[in-house]
Amino acid sequence: MILDDMTKTISINGVNVRYKETGEGQPIVLLHGWGCSLDIFARMQKMLEHDFKVYSLDFPGFGQSDEPPVAWGMEEYTQLFESFVRELKIENPILLGHSFGGRVSIIYASRNKVHKVVLVDAAGVKPSRSLKYYLKVYSFKLYKKLLPLLVGKRKANQKIEAYRNKAGSSDYNSASPMMKKVLIKVVNEDLRHFMPKIEAPTLLLWGENDTATPVKDAQKMEKLIKGSGLVVFKGAGHYSFLDAAFQFDAVLNSFLEKDKQKK
Repeated sequence: MILDDMTKTISINGVNVRYKETGEGQPIVLLHGWGCSLDIFARMQKMLEHDFKVYSLDFPGFGQSDEPPVAWGMEEYTQLFESFVRELKIENPILLGHSFGGRVSIIYASRNKVHKVVLVDAAGVKPSRSLKYYLKVYSFKLYKKLLPLLVGKRKANQKIEAYRNKAGSSDYNSASPMMKKVLIKVVNEDLRHFMPKIEAPTLLLWGENDTATPVKDAQKMEKLIKGSGLVVFKGAGHYSFLDAAFQFDAVLNSFLEKDKQKK
């Protein structure tokens, strides 16, 4: 099915997934972050399509794709992407994953053939937590257990959701009920054990001021992914490909220079 904006949809295991396919040459797949859609890569896709066959997609629960039928974790998202690659007969792709899309890229590249990997402000390193954080978490778990006994199950659920909306991140608060469950499931998944299994050349591109996935996460990834390299962009945040677009494009094009189609 082709949509009005020149994107298409494909049904994968009953889930409709919106995607875009442009250009010719070595395939490269752009994987967006949490709360975004393939549209965030519009400028990058236009730049890359002159030399590559470029794919981008809306992960289930984002953009114009269906929500997952149940609360998926990273394994289910990666399996869907593996099916997407098979269905479209994409061979030996270059992966570029931002934030949440970096999570999928890491798992996929650890067990599938890929040509290169570009991780952009990628998630996947479980953050170290303070004692204060754990006290807060376990206090909340105790609160959830005791509250139904005090006020009944229905009122307890309302109070718990109100607390989560007040204390939760903007990502959590703006998500649908299903995607809130997904976020809770995926946010603390630690993917470090997948990283040493990545054999493809890997480039890490990061914003110096990224607070969502700080540079120290990138440094850990660089140590775990053999032969990888890290470039940090001054003054850029979590969206380094937008915040430092000129510098980002220059580094990315240099990394991909040998893969451009011959004209």
